[in-house]
Amino acid sequence: MIAFVNGIIDDITDENVVVDVGNVGVNVRISTGTAARLPGVGGKVRLYTFTQVREDAFSLYGFLSRDDLEIFKRLIAVNGIGPKAGLAILSVMSADDLRFAVLSGDSAAIARAPGIGKKTAERVILDLKDKISPEDTLVHRQMQQTQAAPEASPGNDKARNEAVEALIALGYSATDALRAVKSVSDADGMDVEMILKSALKKML
Repeated sequence: MIAFVNGIIDDITDENVVVDVGNVGVNVRISTGTAARLPGVGGKVRLYTFTQVREDAFSLYGFLSRDDLEIFKRLIAVNGIGPKAGLAILSVMSADDLRFAVLSGDSAAIARAPGIGKKTAERVILDLKDKISPEDTLVHRQMQQTQAAPEASPGNDKARNEAVEALIALGYSATDALRAVKSVSDADGMDVEMILKSALKKML
């Protein structure tokens, strides 16, 4: 219903921010991770939002990127995970960390979130493992880097993806392959073989 709110921060806590939008204060629920990344009171902010409508409440949940919002939507589609639990998970781990946890089956990392038990964490992994791929995770990270530095090169996504696939073919897990390729600096100027060699050195 409401795609985003754009305005001035009037008040902020670990769980909520009030955004002044045209002299109207809008309450937006946020994770502690989002709260830590916001500017202070008086700063400008744009939050991409999810709207929850119930008989007794109309709530907005806000995120600093569309990527975080999409991960949140996937989380709350899992049986037993509501908006409150979704925010709790994203308060202890980033969207990228969640993807790694799902890809590697690391339920313990997800279970660190308040109110999230082992069985619920395992259900998150079970429901999301077929909806998240190493390639998607790599593309999301590159999109974030491009948005943070628009003047940067659009990158070498095809070579990176082929390097990930090559590592997987060599017997490495998808998660380890992705981490290694992402850790290669200056990969924009490398071909697949160079990226692969650099990634293999980091895995030894």
